[in-house]
Amino acid sequence: MKKILCAIDASTYGPSLCDHAAWFALRSGASVDVLHVLNRAETGSGPRLDLSGSVGLGASEALLEKLTQADEARGQAAQAHGRAMLEGARARLQAAGVAEVNLVHRHGEVAETLIELEKDADLVIIGKRGESHNFAEGHLGAKVERVVRGSSRPILVAPRVFMPITRVMVAYDGGASATKALDHVLGNPVFADIEVVVAIIGDPGAQRDGRVANAEARLAGRAQASVKALEGDVETVLKGALRKGEGDLLVMGAYGHSRIRELIVGSTTTAMIRTGKVPVLLFR
Repeated sequence: MKKILCAIDASTYGPSLCDHAAWFALRSGASVDVLHVLNRAETGSGPRLDLSGSVGLGASEALLEKLTQADEARGQAAQAHGRAMLEGARARLQAAGVAEVNLVHRHGEVAETLIELEKDADLVIIGKRGESHNFAEGHLGAKVERVVRGSSRPILVAPRVFMPITRVMVAYDGGASATKALDHVLGNPVFADIEVVVAIIGDPGAQRDGRVANAEARLAGRAQASVKALEGDVETVLKGALRKGEGDLLVMGAYGHSRIRELIVGSTTTAMIRTGKVPVLLFR
């Protein structure tokens, strides 16, 4: 792992995002690019309010000019705030021991910018809720799914508080994205001394037995690794295991079913990000 891309905003997730980035960077020797994106409304570069009708209400040219200046001042303040947040993130990462921290300040749309910049990164880190939904418990940030679905890189969706990672739970269903996730954990030096638990959830039978055998073969020779065959609803079982402390990080494939099926039965990916208390590392 050479580079981590960490996206921050004015939400309370900033410190946690930096701490998660530091954890991965220190274990891999990677640099960290900290990204903050100002949208057009914040910078004043978006569509301006049409004030021409105000003239009929007695508004003078001077008043219209003051309103325009106020709009520009808000844009300048937003840019200054963004730069200050980036500097604060750099200070936090450097204090944690990260050697190389780069600051990236962009204007535009967050999801589009992340997908554009991720090509140079090995890992992308985002918060599960943005500044507009800081304390909306159970709400998933609108941009998170767009980023995950549009990304080709591993995406870490971080909760509000960082906790040390000592055990990784991999949700394995035998599919391509889950296999990619498991192989990444087993082959990445970041997780070399971390306990790995592979959770295989399903009804007893040949299909589950085949997945267990496949996972055990991949774990061959790996210390601190085990397979757990579990029964029940995938979402319920995973949440229960994580609540019991069986994983400080959940690793799983992302959005393995069609959008139509997810509209009908829901998405395990979305549910685990939305209500979970641990970071989720996703693979497409």
